[in-house]
Amino acid sequence: MKKPVGILHVRVVRAAKLLKRDLLGLSDPYVKIRLSGERFPAKKTSIKKKTLNPEWNETFKLTVKDPQTQLLNLDVFDWDKVGGHDKLGKQVFPLKNLKPNETKEVTLDLLKSTDIDNDLDKKKKQQRGKLVVELTYAPFREGSEGFSGHFGSFNSSSSEVNSTTRSAGLLLVTIIGAQDIEGSRHNNPYVEIFFRGEKRKSKVMRKARDPQWDEDFQFMVEEPPMNEKIHLQVKSKKKVFGFRFFKEALGHVDINLDDVIHNGRINEKYHLIDSKNGIIHAEVGWKTI
Repeated sequence: MKKPVGILHVRVVRAAKLLKRDLLGLSDPYVKIRLSGERFPAKKTSIKKKTLNPEWNETFKLTVKDPQTQLLNLDVFDWDKVGGHDKLGKQVFPLKNLKPNETKEVTLDLLKSTDIDNDLDKKKKQQRGKLVVELTYAPFREGSEGFSGHFGSFNSSSSEVNSTTRSAGLLLVTIIGAQDIEGSRHNNPYVEIFFRGEKRKSKVMRKARDPQWDEDFQFMVEEPPMNEKIHLQVKSKKKVFGFRFFKEALGHVDINLDDVIHNGRINEKYHLIDSKNGIIHAEVGWKTI
């Protein structure tokens, strides 16, 4: 599993001459952006009502795992109050065309399809407008190796630590596995990760007392989370009568992030609170942007 090596800063600036979708000859456009190879939900701009020439000037940050092969996918939609949203156009941009730490403004011709063979169809070549974006690829400061192994080697000097305390960065949590997880009624464990009001959830492992997840979860923050904690909650759930889920708490633990920020990572097994013998294995890493 590839680990993050940097951050892509995306500023969706504006679009021009978009397709008309409503009866008044206008549209309600918004943009969805995501990197190829990622399973995370796409990020979205706000909706601009009744315009074919919207201005957004909205910024997003995406984690990059392979700048040589990944593509930035941009899809423009027309928002509809009822029914599905109509696609106005799309385009892709290869990250390999970006120089590290240099901002590049690009104007993209929106297409119906990015499939080269399909573009031979004249109908698909219909003029769909243009989208302007500003892109900056910022490799992690410690080097382009990013997180390796589970996270890689971190040898933070005091100057790097001081720099880290002032910098934005990426907090990466890997839920590796657990041992002796035992519920009173069933054992279908999963993990909920809580940080700064955000919640992530692992997949459910059916009938597993010693589950192995090896799942990564990312939190992008504007400043290091000193004196903060990540809360891990192990639960089990089972469907009752074919439609309703019965959930049971199997244990929890808080992980202090001070050592993560100063050392770059921690890899530990933790005894679960409110569990007789349960242990969870997790790794938490920090990379400055």
